[in-house]
Amino acid sequence: MKLWVAAMVGMLVAGPVLAAGAMDDHDCFSGDNERRISGCTELIERSGLPSQMLGSAYAMRALGYSLKGLYDTAIRDYDAAIRLVPDFAVALNNRAWAYFRSGRAAAGLPDVEHSLRIQPTSPHAYDTRAHIRQATGDPTGALRDYEAAMRFGGERMIRLYQCGLAALRIYRGAVDGAYTVELRRAMQVCVASQDCDPLPPDEECRAVTS
Repeated sequence: MKLWVAAMVGMLVAGPVLAAGAMDDHDCFSGDNERRISGCTELIERSGLPSQMLGSAYAMRALGYSLKGLYDTAIRDYDAAIRLVPDFAVALNNRAWAYFRSGRAAAGLPDVEHSLRIQPTSPHAYDTRAHIRQATGDPTGALRDYEAAMRFGGERMIRLYQCGLAALRIYRGAVDGAYTVELRRAMQVCVASQDCDPLPPDEECRAVTS
């Protein structure tokens, strides 16, 4: 994600957008985070909503809470979304990201692997699993997953990592969406450290990838 406000690739920079269908103009599906939380709360408190819509409302509110750093609250809402829609790939991936961001990376691994079984070409889920593997001391697996994220995410995902690694002064090449030997070497350096994050740290960097 990494929906993800695109910032979730797990949720944040690479996070996917939930489809809202006929209600895509409702505040629950707004780009404004506070409107999203209040709008989704209003939907959740209605009676008679179909399970799919109610699950989406919980997942979108969880996204709002995650973006505020309220990961435990977000996880509770993702729990509700997944109870309603058990094979909700985006919610599973985003709950895994919330676990990762809250310092419980290993707890998110089953969720992201379930998400990948449902959507095996999701660059956001590969990015999430890469972060989890890196945080849990598996640099080889992390590099493999970052490469899968770039393979399925294409030039945008590659530029995202190029820009993030350039901000860390690990990568000095062009931000051009090409997976080069230089970028792979920079990724190898990054995954060797559990504290290195190849995602861009600021909005200016993300703008390059939009």
